Amino acid sequence: MTNNVADHHPGNSVAEGNHEGDFGCSMVELRNLMELRSAEAVARISDSYGGVQTVCKRLKTSPVEGLSGNPTDLEKRKQVFGQNFIPPKKAKTFLQLVWEALQDVTLIILEIAAIISLGLSFYHPPGGDNELCGQSSGGVEDEGEAQAGWIEGAAILFSVIIVVLVTAFNDWSKEKQFRGLQSRIEQEQKFTVIRKGQVIQIPVAEIVVGDIAQIKYGDLLPADGILIQGNDLKIDESSLTGESDQVKKSLDKDPMLLSGTHVMEGSGRMVVTAVGINSQTGIIFTLLGAGEGDEEKKVKKGKKTGAPENRNKAKTQDGVALEIQPLKSQEGVENEEKEKKKVKVPKKEKSVLQGKLTRLAVQIGKAGLIMSAITVIILVLYFVIDTFGVQRRPWLAECTPIYIQYFVKFFIIGVTVLVVAVPEGLPLAVTISLAYSVKKMMKDNNLVRHLDACETMGNATAICSDKTGTLTMNRMTVVQAYVGDTHYRQIPDPEAILPKVLDLIVNGVAINSAYTSKILPPEKEGGLPRQVGNKTECALLGFVLDLKQDYQAVRNEVPEEKLYKVYTFNSVRKSMSTVLKNSDNSFRMYSKGASEIILRKCTKILDKNGDPRMFKVKDRDEMVKKVIEPMACHGLRTICLAFRDFPADTEPEWDSENEILSDLTCIAVVGIEDPVRPEVPDAILKCQRAGITVRMVTGDNINTARAIATKCGILLPGEDFLCLEGKEFNRLIRNEKGEVEQEQLDKIWPKLRVLARSSPTDKHTLVKGIIDSTVGDQRQVVAVTGDGTNDGPALKKADVGFAMGIAGTDVAKEASDIILTDDNFTSIVKAVMWGRNVYDSISKFLQFQLTVNVVAVIVAFTGACITQDSPLKAVQMLWVNLIMDTFASLALATEPPSESLLLRKPYGRNKPLISRTMMKNILGHAVYQLTIIFTLLFVGEKLFDIDSGRNAPLHSPPTE
Repeated sequence: MTNNVADHHPGNSVAEGNHEGDFGCSMVELRNLMELRSAEAVARISDSYGGVQTVCKRLKTSPVEGLSGNPTDLEKRKQVFGQNFIPPKKAKTFLQLVWEALQDVTLIILEIAAIISLGLSFYHPPGGDNELCGQSSGGVEDEGEAQAGWIEGAAILFSVIIVVLVTAFNDWSKEKQFRGLQSRIEQEQKFTVIRKGQVIQIPVAEIVVGDIAQIKYGDLLPADGILIQGNDLKIDESSLTGESDQVKKSLDKDPMLLSGTHVMEGSGRMVVTAVGINSQTGIIFTLLGAGEGDEEKKVKKGKKTGAPENRNKAKTQDGVALEIQPLKSQEGVENEEKEKKKVKVPKKEKSVLQGKLTRLAVQIGKAGLIMSAITVIILVLYFVIDTFGVQRRPWLAECTPIYIQYFVKFFIIGVTVLVVAVPEGLPLAVTISLAYSVKKMMKDNNLVRHLDACETMGNATAICSDKTGTLTMNRMTVVQAYVGDTHYRQIPDPEAILPKVLDLIVNGVAINSAYTSKILPPEKEGGLPRQVGNKTECALLGFVLDLKQDYQAVRNEVPEEKLYKVYTFNSVRKSMSTVLKNSDNSFRMYSKGASEIILRKCTKILDKNGDPRMFKVKDRDEMVKKVIEPMACHGLRTICLAFRDFPADTEPEWDSENEILSDLTCIAVVGIEDPVRPEVPDAILKCQRAGITVRMVTGDNINTARAIATKCGILLPGEDFLCLEGKEFNRLIRNEKGEVEQEQLDKIWPKLRVLARSSPTDKHTLVKGIIDSTVGDQRQVVAVTGDGTNDGPALKKADVGFAMGIAGTDVAKEASDIILTDDNFTSIVKAVMWGRNVYDSISKFLQFQLTVNVVAVIVAFTGACITQDSPLKAVQMLWVNLIMDTFASLALATEPPSESLLLRKPYGRNKPLISRTMMKNILGHAVYQLTIIFTLLFVGEKLFDIDSGRNAPLHSPPTE
């Protein structure tokens, strides 16, 4: 069979030799085929394969009966073409998380100190009680103390281990929680396929290449395929391509169906041609870092064998995929060159708090090291001057081990001062604060995947948000209506409309809409009714329900088979009309469509009494000026409802469409919008007060975007803000070669508030430009929302990436830091509050911690210099700090965030964690505590005649 096909299609003969198994197509061939679009794809299917039916034959499947369902056959297909499973990005092992936790600067200082202390504790020189070697104040430890010296180093290491394990366990549990959520979602997903001629539902993971899948409105396609048969099929490919317009699919124009896209209208059947990592979603997922190791091996192997590379123009910028479809953009040349470079996902730079804590830890480490060095130098000088200067003893060879033991002791005292200076409980306090906040954030609909994302949000200076579903409700809704010469700014009361007009509206909407469009009850109690099918038709059906009418009763009375003639909606007609035959053989036609189209065909309009009156050109112009344009200014889409009656004497020529769709009577004009979530304007106002700039990045047209942005409060009247479309944005920021000029971008983004008709590439360019910008005194901290597969690069590039939990694709969720389980913008504001709360809690904790440490260092330093021994042991301070810090951090972390946190500007990256005021408080408290300590010591010595032991010999003779 393969040879015959090769004879018929010589252009394909080279690839034929690579066919796996007994199938007539190889995995690489099918993968390359799915990268084509529109006419190019149709030509390739026809020229190389002889049509879709031949593709089915090669894959040994029936377009009608589907696969046989034989387990052996299914297993073979999985081996040859892969499983319909995209392996998630390999989770970090517990040991890897432990290693990451060990990188903390504070812990590194403690680790070094512990190892030195542990190593020196085992040094015991020969010799000992040689009086010729002299006696120095403080002396060397007694035998018992010397033997127990290792405990100090071991205790430091043990405390480090506790902190590391707590941190690693927190990270591990967060990742496990996310994986559990994902696997539960995946197990619940099923899809309809045909096997043995039977229509059955199987888990998405069980779909194989060659399956015949049935697709209908509302479906999320689980694999790539080629359309076999379709009925008015329209697909939303925005999650892959960024194009907001729905794509009409047909056998003769564009039969390619891609995984991760949504069926918006119609139904059909497709033959599955690519699954899992070979599907278009899988390719992007792989480029974004999932299964990195395996893919790198494949790429290397492919280069050696000369295997064809993926030619889907998957652009790469900063190491991540930007586009899946070969969209002809100016970035082509720039990104083609970058694609040749090694694809490697860059590590995000440290979060704001991480960076500040690291700098603080380094500063404390340096200060501790200086104090430690000064202590050792003073002790050594004191010993040398006292022994060789005051006592005038010679350096004897047999005394060398004893002198070394003194120096070792002095060095250990220095290490003790260093350990006392370091805030050991800080990493644990940070982990506890973040872990507690993350747990509480779940109740505020924020599933935090990375702990540091929580506090990073507290320092956010910019949020780039989607419009649909995040700022708006993602539910097209009728909000204004013009009925009976009255313009209603809100949904009218049913009693305000005459019954005969109400009947015309209900029948015109219920009958003249696809019967697949419907309003279903909410899935959860208290939720909103579900819209299924065409969004515009659902809005009209919702309008009927708001008028307290039942559209389903009308449809039950007039089922689809009773519809006499239907003029379906298309891009040319921009309207839909349905004809009914009455019992007296007369006809009534209901029409609906874009108001500018339908009103031109209206010669009459219903007046306030419900009677038709003449509708002349000047009347239409006046209506456009007074009704249509004001609605459009508010970002509303205007739909006109009309009807026409035909007499029974002669049947019209239904094919003469222009004559049929004329002489209409206008029933009503309605304004439709995707309403802004009621809580969003207040949330955006809080962001602006908090010093956070909110920008809307949407694929919608600029008029709608501007209207929604105004309603949200993103655009404020009288302010000089920019609203740009994607094309204009690219024209302004790119040079003649199509390369992004940072200097040009820096002129645009500070004033930019709305980016409309934008692709995910534009979103990534904007986010990258803001982050890389040097405008202003500090770097911007950017948060981004995204739901589509192609939002992955922007989510990864942002300081904090928010994926939509409901509308978001798996790729978007995998690339994100936080998942919004309710897809609501207000949840982002709550994340800001929690982030600032964590930041402030840690700042307060540091004030408390450093006060203790400053006092401890001065006491240890002073004690060591006076008595030649530290009154505070490292192990004592270590455990006091750990226990005290744990309870202190818990007390601070459990303090819930308040609205007052949103009344200040973000601190930014450059502001130190310890302000001057805090430093004054720390020093003030330290002086107060030291005064008390030294007063108590002085009083105690006088009261109890305590001998401090100064200048006491190593072996004092008994006093008489």
